[in-house]
Amino acid sequence: MAYEEAKKKLRGSICPVITPFTESGEIDEKTFIELINWQIVSGSHGISVTGTSGEPSSMTIAERKRVMALAKETIDGRVFFTPGTGSTNHDETMELTKYAEEIGADAAMVIVPYYNKPNQEALYHHFKTVADSVSIPIIIYNIPGRSAVNMEVGTMKRLVEDCPNIIGVKESNKDFEHVNRVLLNCGRDFLLYSGIELLCYPMLAIGGAGFISATANVEPKRVAELYNAWNAGDVKKAQDLHFELMPLNDVLFKDTNPSPVKVALGMMGKITPKLRLPLGLPSAEIQDEVRETLLDLSILSEESTVG
Repeated sequence: MAYEEAKKKLRGSICPVITPFTESGEIDEKTFIELINWQIVSGSHGISVTGTSGEPSSMTIAERKRVMALAKETIDGRVFFTPGTGSTNHDETMELTKYAEEIGADAAMVIVPYYNKPNQEALYHHFKTVADSVSIPIIIYNIPGRSAVNMEVGTMKRLVEDCPNIIGVKESNKDFEHVNRVLLNCGRDFLLYSGIELLCYPMLAIGGAGFISATANVEPKRVAELYNAWNAGDVKKAQDLHFELMPLNDVLFKDTNPSPVKVALGMMGKITPKLRLPLGLPSAEIQDEVRETLLDLSILSEESTVG
């Protein structure tokens, strides 16, 4: 896909699909396929896997490749596909990004390496080396709350100027001044996606391309409708959906993502709510809050809740 074409296509609500596991901790491939199909029929514009919501740091390289390949096969061109290929390990990031290109993904999402805390010059060289190794479009994933380092606007600008295939960023930086400066410095056509649920609507107002929101795992239809309403010029409907979804956005981050998301999907009968250690399920109190929120938003009915 040509980069200008990609910039026109890769817009909307991209669901960062969770990785379902069986009770014994194996990847539940049947359920995974069902989740992706449900996302597509519910209106999600794109699918991402092995991002934060997919627990990639708890998976082997072989497992990540299997999930990526299975997602690509299941999507079958119905929506666009942007798997997460980043890691704390540079060589692994290279390998996974090349694999995304090999299987025909529309773009690869590469996280700012977590735990390592590279300086800005090292970040530049890490991303430039990865981008230079492939022709696939690259979306930077900037999530300082997880990685303990923020990619500064100046570093991002250098990468955009030096790497034509770096076409966008998923910004999970709560600093709204920062994300404004990303578009000012990287270009108004740079694809800016919100990775902060409460900024999904505000980022559209400054020219954002959409969002990659964990909430779409639980309520894909309304999350996609928010983008559709804005894109159609129905500002009132987009605002209404923004505030309507806020309680769900809040409760799904009462504990570390994707723990509350998996609890919600378990209550909905979509998955076995299993996480791999070191992650675990949230407290009973948070689980009760999740259930009440799902009931309030009519995602669950009283008849469907058990235990």
